[in-house]
Amino acid sequence: MGLRVLGAAWLLAALLPLGAAAAVAAPEQTGVAAVAGRRAIASTAEDFICATLDWWPPDKCDYGTCAWGRAGLLNLDLSNKVLLNAVRAFSPLKLRLGGSLQDKVLYGTGDLRQPCTPFVKNESEMFGFTKGCLPLRRWDELNAFFQKSGAKIVFGLNAMNGRVPLPDGSMGGPWDYTNAASLIGYTAGKGYQIHGWELGNELSGTGVGTRIGAGQYASDVITLKKIVDAIYRSNPSKPLVLAPGGFFDQGWFTELIVKTKPNQFNVITHHIYNLGAGRDTHLIEKILNPSVLDNMLSAFSNLQGILKSTGTSTVAWVGEAGGAYNSGHHLVTDAFVFSFWFLDQLGMSAKYDTKTYCRQSLIGGNYGLLNTTTFQPNPDYYSALLWHRLMGTKVLATTFKGTNKIRAYAHCARDSPGITLLLINLSGSTKIQVSVTQTGAAAGGHNHGAGKGNFTIQASVATKASAAAAAVEHKHGGRRHGRRFGHGHGHAPGFAGFPAAGGGATRDEYHLTPKGGDLRSQVMMLNGRALATGADGSIPRLEPVKVDAAQPIAVAPYSVVFARIPHFQAPACS
Repeated sequence: MGLRVLGAAWLLAALLPLGAAAAVAAPEQTGVAAVAGRRAIASTAEDFICATLDWWPPDKCDYGTCAWGRAGLLNLDLSNKVLLNAVRAFSPLKLRLGGSLQDKVLYGTGDLRQPCTPFVKNESEMFGFTKGCLPLRRWDELNAFFQKSGAKIVFGLNAMNGRVPLPDGSMGGPWDYTNAASLIGYTAGKGYQIHGWELGNELSGTGVGTRIGAGQYASDVITLKKIVDAIYRSNPSKPLVLAPGGFFDQGWFTELIVKTKPNQFNVITHHIYNLGAGRDTHLIEKILNPSVLDNMLSAFSNLQGILKSTGTSTVAWVGEAGGAYNSGHHLVTDAFVFSFWFLDQLGMSAKYDTKTYCRQSLIGGNYGLLNTTTFQPNPDYYSALLWHRLMGTKVLATTFKGTNKIRAYAHCARDSPGITLLLINLSGSTKIQVSVTQTGAAAGGHNHGAGKGNFTIQASVATKASAAAAAVEHKHGGRRHGRRFGHGHGHAPGFAGFPAAGGGATRDEYHLTPKGGDLRSQVMMLNGRALATGADGSIPRLEPVKVDAAQPIAVAPYSVVFARIPHFQAPACS
C-alpha cells in the first residue's frame, strides 16, 4: 500500500510543471545564518543596479533564433510607455550602452568622411556584421529619452579605430580617438549628461573576436582621460572614465591597473557569462547548483585584491552580465528561475566591493529585464527593483549553516532603520524556517569582518503545515483569515531578548515565487499576487506583508524572500 501511495505521489510530481512539485508537500528544515552587524565589509553605489542597451540589429541570430527584434540602440521604440516607466521606477537606473558591435560603431559627427550607414549582415566579418554608424539625430533622440526617464548613461566607445594586426594575432598601434573625441565634444556641447565614457568591449586578456595588449590599452585609457579632462574642464560634473569592459584576466587586469595608477581612470569593468552558451540544455541545473554559483567568487575576490594591493583609486563594476552568452535561453534567462542566479550575483558581487552591476540587458535577447516585443517586465525586473529599493549601500558579512541550498545576503536597509535580509531557497522540496536571535559572534565562511555584537538568523523547527493550508495561504497572499503568508504558527525559540522585537514589532516580507510553481514561468508572484503593469503602462506597486517580528521567516521551496527588519540593531547601519 505504502509503495502504491509513493508511486502516485511520484507520478503527480512528474506531471507537474518544473518546480510545482514543491506545492504537494514541503518538508521543513533548520539552519543557522549569521549576520555581522558591527561593521560593513564593503559598500556599493547608491545606484548599484544597472542594465545594458546593445547595438544588435534585428537580424542578429543565435542557434537559428533571432531574439533581438527591434531592441537595438538604433531602432528601439523610445515612445513606449512601459519602457519609460520601467526606467523611471528606479530613479535613477544606470544604463550602459555597448556590446559586441560597439567597437565597430562610427559616429555621424562632422569629422566622419563617409556616409553614416547602419550595420549590414556579413558572415565573413567579425561578429557577422559590417561597421555601422550612430547618426547624430538618433543620438539626440536617445538623450531626450534618457533625460525624460532620469537614466544615468555610460557610453561604450569604439576602441578599435586605427588598430593594425600584429604577428601574434592581436591588434596593436595606438587608438585613433578622432571620431570618439568628436562625439564626446558634441555630447558635452549639447549639455547631455553622461555618467561615464567606457573604452572598448571584450578586448582584454584573450579577447572575444580580437584582443589588445594591456600596455597599449593602458596608454589608450590615459589618452581618453586627457580627452575627457579637456572637454569637461569647466564642467562641475565630469564623467567617469571606464575600461576595459572585458572578461577578468588576472595578469592583464593587474598590468592595466599598475600602468594607470593611482588615478588615470575611475572604474575597471568586467563581464560575466559564467553559465556557458545560451544553447546549453543544463542551464537550470547549473543555476540551482551552489558550486556553480560560487564559481565567480575567485574573480570577485582576486579583482578586489588587485585594487587593494596596488594603491589605485579605481573601483570595480560588473559592466555586463547575461549569465549565458549568445543571447541567453528563452524560458530560462527570461524566466523566474534566473532570479536565483541574478540575485545571488548581486549579493556576491556586493560583498567584494563591486560598486555597480550592469545586467545584460534592459531589453533584447533572451535575457532582457523587459520582454523584447511587449516590453512587459520579466521576473528579474522586479527582483532588480526590489533590490534597488530595499538593499542599502552597506554590505554586512552573512553566513548560513544547515543546508547549502540557502543563499543569504544582508545589507543595511535602504532609507530605513535596521537591515534587509535576502534569502534564496534553491531547494524545490524543502521549506526553511528562519528565526532571528542575537549572538556575540558570527560563524565562519566568507565572513569578512565578523566580530562582537553580531546577529544570528537561526532556523527553527516548525510544525509541518498541511499542503492544503499552505496552498490556501499562498493563493490569498497570506492575508486571509489573519494568516501570515508562508509562516508556521509555532513561536520561534531564541527570540527572547531580541531588541524591540516583542510588543507588536513587525517586519516587512516580500516573498517571490513563480506563477503555478513553474520555474520557467515569466510571471513573478509577490506574496501570492501576480505582478503586471497597469493599462496605462504603469509599474505595479511592490507591497510587503507585515509579519510579527517574533515569528520565523518561512522560505518556501524555490522561492526568494526579502525581509526588512527595522529593529535589527546593527552599529554599522546607524
